[in-house]
Amino acid sequence: MVAVRARPIVLEPLAAAEPCAHCDARSYSVCNAIEIKDLERLAAMAVSISVEPGRSFIVEGDPAEHFFNVTAGTAKLFKLLPDGRRQITGFAGTGHFLGLAVSSVYAFGAEAVDPMRVCRFSRPKLRAMLDDFPAMETRLLEVASNELVAAQEQMLLLGRKTARERLASFLIARASIPTHCVAQAPGMARTVTLPMTRGDIADYLGLTIETVSRTLTRLKADGLIEIPSNGAIVLRDRAALESVAGGLD
Repeated sequence: MVAVRARPIVLEPLAAAEPCAHCDARSYSVCNAIEIKDLERLAAMAVSISVEPGRSFIVEGDPAEHFFNVTAGTAKLFKLLPDGRRQITGFAGTGHFLGLAVSSVYAFGAEAVDPMRVCRFSRPKLRAMLDDFPAMETRLLEVASNELVAAQEQMLLLGRKTARERLASFLIARASIPTHCVAQAPGMARTVTLPMTRGDIADYLGLTIETVSRTLTRLKADGLIEIPSNGAIVLRDRAALESVAGGLD
């Protein structure tokens, strides 16, 4: 069998890429704490990275030397067991800030699900900048707090919820992710994009692929969702789906 070489991660100085002021991710990320007049300083310390699907840009256990701000695409975050098994702990999309390690090494790995772009910041340089921009430090604390809440929600999901409740919770969470689409009226059907595989979803929810597929089919039969393709789910009745997620149905 001929080995296939993974395409390398492509680096470029941010000054050569789209300016921070016009970055689609800025309104969602910690960068929105920096005023436009100061964005040039932020851009000077960043490197824009293109990451191909299946390529890791954070390796669990490696020295935590950088922060990463996702500007496009989706990454899956995971932990590895000594025997090689992998547990997906979350998915990061546009605006997510990764690498807030509490130790000298990364506590998780991150791999691109689809074509990604991230801005990479040197930890020492960004820490020095925080001294001059306390608003950004406050936003980083908010990010850390949100990650703690997400971890608690994940523990509840894996420990107490049924397969049906887990899938419903996952779809509601995906539907709540900010997008650039025109706002939809309450009660209007919402299409949720799923760039990850059914296997990734199963891993994240602690289920088998068969259970994920079977549960989605049941939700479709109940009129709560439609499945136009493997990469999209249409929420037909979000209120009912929220009831399922909360264990009320």
